[in-house]
Amino acid sequence: MEAVLTVVALLFVLCVVLGAYATVKAIGAAKRGVDRTIAQARRTVEDTTLRAKTFAQPGPVGEVAQLRLKLRTTMRATQDALHAGVTEDESLKESLDLFKRLSAHGFELDAELKRLEAEPDRSTMASRLPGLRERTERITQSADSLRWAAHDRARRFAEDDLDALSAQIDVEAGALRHWVTDAPTVSAPSWPEAPTPETAAAGDRTWPETPETRAPQGSTRPAITPPGQRVVHPWQKKARPENTP
Repeated sequence: MEAVLTVVALLFVLCVVLGAYATVKAIGAAKRGVDRTIAQARRTVEDTTLRAKTFAQPGPVGEVAQLRLKLRTTMRATQDALHAGVTEDESLKESLDLFKRLSAHGFELDAELKRLEAEPDRSTMASRLPGLRERTERITQSADSLRWAAHDRARRFAEDDLDALSAQIDVEAGALRHWVTDAPTVSAPSWPEAPTPETAAAGDRTWPETPETRAPQGSTRPAITPPGQRVVHPWQKKARPENTP
């Protein structure tokens, strides 16, 4: 009895532990989902604000906002492309590592541009813009190179796969049409010679002659018995007296 109670207690504890673990995992997943949603909403707000500053505030302030918007858009596009491609092509892991190193420079530049937005001295902002513009161009060009290379690689793989698939389909189509090349040559059907006028009346089809039906040479037997002449068949002839017993 004690053993049964022990087993039941262990099962109950195991169920409680598993339930707690599942609850923690669910809470963690929900929290990560909420964090992703908040981060995405924050990025959308920041991008919208930067785009508005680009059009609404000309001069150094608008240019700084334009540089930040270009940097953020390019880096995000490259990040999405590499993360999507590495799941199917493991050779992109090295490219992803390089992008992470590039992202460190990008985050540093974005923070510097963000601080420059709050600079009240427009002359200081204008003097620092050329160097920041050059750094932005270098980082975005490197990110574009990685993204375009990943796209070209994926497109090349897709083209190679399509070529191989087309070749297999051509082979299969040829196998399905095997009768076109493997069928024996069939000669055109020949028709029998046209019947002679003597046999045309018997019909279109003629039969070969036999010894019984072939008339003997030199026979003068008329084709039609003259009127009034009776035809005597062999079995109707009377026996001769010398042949009778």
